[in-house]
Amino acid sequence: MDQPIFTALLLIAGFGLAIAAQRRSWQPSLRVTLATGLAFRVVLLVLAATSAWQPVDFLEGFKPAGEAVLHGQDPVLSTDGSWHFLPMVPYFYALGLSVGLPWVVAGRLCTFIADMVLIVLVGKLAGPARGRMRRFQYACNPIALMVSIIHAQVEPVALAFLVGAYVVAMPARDRAGDGRAAIIRAVSVGALFGLSLSAKSWPIVLLPVVLSMLPTWRLRLYGLIAAGAVPLAFLATLPLFVKSSWQSIINVAQYVGGVRPIVGEWGWTALLTGGNWDLVPAYSRIGQIVLYASLGVVAWMWRRGNRLDMTTAMLLAFMIVTPRMGAQYLLWFTPFLVARPTRWSQWAIGVSAVWAGIGYLALTQLGETDWWIAHSWWARASILVIPFLALAMPWDRRQSSSEPKPPPEAPSTPEPAMTAG
Repeated sequence: MDQPIFTALLLIAGFGLAIAAQRRSWQPSLRVTLATGLAFRVVLLVLAATSAWQPVDFLEGFKPAGEAVLHGQDPVLSTDGSWHFLPMVPYFYALGLSVGLPWVVAGRLCTFIADMVLIVLVGKLAGPARGRMRRFQYACNPIALMVSIIHAQVEPVALAFLVGAYVVAMPARDRAGDGRAAIIRAVSVGALFGLSLSAKSWPIVLLPVVLSMLPTWRLRLYGLIAAGAVPLAFLATLPLFVKSSWQSIINVAQYVGGVRPIVGEWGWTALLTGGNWDLVPAYSRIGQIVLYASLGVVAWMWRRGNRLDMTTAMLLAFMIVTPRMGAQYLLWFTPFLVARPTRWSQWAIGVSAVWAGIGYLALTQLGETDWWIAHSWWARASILVIPFLALAMPWDRRQSSSEPKPPPEAPSTPEPAMTAG
C-alpha cells in the first residue's frame, strides 16, 4: 500500500473520532455522519486506487471473476474456483467494468456502497436512543475502512444484507400472528439473508439466530424458504447471463462455499505452523469441530439474551477458535459490536485494527523474502488479539434486555498505532 504513514494517520483519526463520540456522547445528524463516512472512504479510495500495490485476491480472484461475466463466461469455472461464491458480486464487477471504470475502482465500488449502507443500518441496530452515535462510530471505524476500501473484500456486501435482515426481523419478535404483514416481513427477512449468502457463505452460521427472531414456526418456515430460494435463483441466472449449461451449474455448485484447508494465518494454527501458511487437513478438520462446537455452546449460553448480543458473541467466538483466518474476517463482528458495545469493545476494535493495519500497511512495504519473514511473526502475534476479543463478548448480557446500558469506561483506551515501518 502506497502512502502508508498518511493512510495510518487517517485510520487513527477515524478511531479517535469514534472514541471522542463515545466519551462526549455526540449525536450527529445522518447528513453529518454520511458526509464523514463518505469523506474517509473517498480519500482512502483515491489512495488505494492509485497505489502500485493491490491485494493478491483482488487482482487474481475478484478481477478474473468480473472479467469472466463481462465476456459471457462462468465466473467460477473460468477461474478454476478462485472465485468460489455465487455470481451476484461478479455481476456488479462486470457492470462497473462495462461502463469503462478501471478495475481498481470498479472492484471497490460495490464494497464502497455496501459499507455506506452499513453506516445507516448500524444506527438502526443500535436503536433510537444511541443510534446516531453508533452509526457515526461505524462511519469512522478503521476496520471497516481497511476491509471495504483497501482490501475491497466482499464482507461489507454480505454484511449489508445480513444486518438488513436483522433490522427487518427486530420488530417481528414483538408481533405474534401469521397475518399478511407478518408473512411479508418473514419473507423479506429470508430474502435479505439469502442475498447475504449469495455474496459470501459464512453468514449461514447465523441463519438459526435470524429465524429465531421471527415469532412463530410458520413464519420461520417462510423465512427459511426465502433464504434458500435466493441463492438458488442466482445459480439459475447463469445460463441467462453467461455461457453456462445446466451441467455447468452442477459443477459450479460443487465449488460454491468450498474452502481449502489452509491454516497458519491466525491464532492457534499460526503457533503450530510457525506463522506460515500450510495445507494441513488435520488442523482444519479438528478446527472445524472445535469451531462449530464452540458456536453451539455460545448460542446456548446466550439463548435467553438479545439476539444481537448472541450474534456478537458467536462471531467473536468464531474469531477466537477458527483454524483459518483472513484479516477481513475481523469486520464480521464489527457492526454488531459497534451497535451494542461492551466494556472492552473499543479495546477489541483498536487492537484488531492495529493487527490488521500492520498487515495491510506495514507488511505491504516489504519484498517477497522479507514479507514472509515478517508475516510469520505477524500471524503469531494474532494470539495477542484474541484475549481482547474474548473480553469484548457481552458476558453480562446473557439475559434479555431491550437496550444495552452504556459501557463503563475501560482502563485507558489503547492508541491504535498503525503507522508503517
